[in-house]
Amino acid sequence: MPPLTSDNADLLKALLRDVSRSFYLTLRILPQPVRRQISLAYLLARTTDTIADTTLVPVADRLDALGALRQRILNPAAPTPDFDRFAQAQGDAQATTAERVLLQRVHEAFRILESFSEEDQFLIRKVLLIITSGQELDLQRFAQATISNPVALSDLEALDDYTYRVAGCVGEFWTEMCQSHLYSEANLDPATLMENAVRFGKGLQWVNILRDLPRDLLQGRCYLPADRLKAHGIEPRELLDLKTWTRLRPLYYELLESAEAHLAAGWIYTCTLPRWPARVRLACGLPLLIGARTLERLRGANPLDPTWRVKASRNEVQTMFRQLLFRYPFRRSWEKLFDEWRPG
Repeated sequence: MPPLTSDNADLLKALLRDVSRSFYLTLRILPQPVRRQISLAYLLARTTDTIADTTLVPVADRLDALGALRQRILNPAAPTPDFDRFAQAQGDAQATTAERVLLQRVHEAFRILESFSEEDQFLIRKVLLIITSGQELDLQRFAQATISNPVALSDLEALDDYTYRVAGCVGEFWTEMCQSHLYSEANLDPATLMENAVRFGKGLQWVNILRDLPRDLLQGRCYLPADRLKAHGIEPRELLDLKTWTRLRPLYYELLESAEAHLAAGWIYTCTLPRWPARVRLACGLPLLIGARTLERLRGANPLDPTWRVKASRNEVQTMFRQLLFRYPFRRSWEKLFDEWRPG
């Protein structure tokens, strides 16, 4: 693999840190043989996500931009689209400033992509196409959604499909990349490993959905299934009223349990991986513990309240990582960590 230039190194370090927020630490834990590939895939996925979320640009234009980017992903000979319009539409906050820079430097990201082996490029392109399909479907589904007329996913099948496209496929990609570079000779059950890898990704996305419910509702988006809401006598627009929590609680807690079950499958996946290189297990373990703690917090207040923001504190994340690291030599103690951080 060709060495990084100083500019490309900055793209995969400083800019990656600025746009990936909490996931940056996970990416930095990864072993060198897969770190660049997974980090680059994340950067390009953030690019497509930023395009999809640029609300100052009409939905039709965002879909066109995603389509042009998809063609560039598919075909290395295709021109790299100019996203200056999208870059200028970003805000002045630190995160959105970083996203503006990312859009302006997307051509550099593609140059890094094309420096990888053909197999790595194939895996990265495959996962990006699936993620982009989920973002396009999201834009189409919520095209007419407003705060006064929120649109909900139809049923659990639609939710499962969405979480696969934007996150479950990442579990597949992560697994395929690590198997290719780190433990191709390991004796693993491929079907079970991949099933749990997909559930790992889905579980993290379920946590995001349940945590971000009020913020999504303010954009007219409801990822809770409409048929399940209806069974509890709830219309999506009623979720904007904090008093609806009394009726929503049974369904919400049921969804919390489903999210926890996905994360538990992710922990089984993590404990199934070869113990060496240890960095892969550590990189998997940290977001799972953060997700488990987030689910516990979501049980503690009204999740319809847009002023209530749930996240693990910096001290908690540091404690989680220290426990993952220092208890790693002790197999049984390490494997108990998820139960210690999951909802009681």
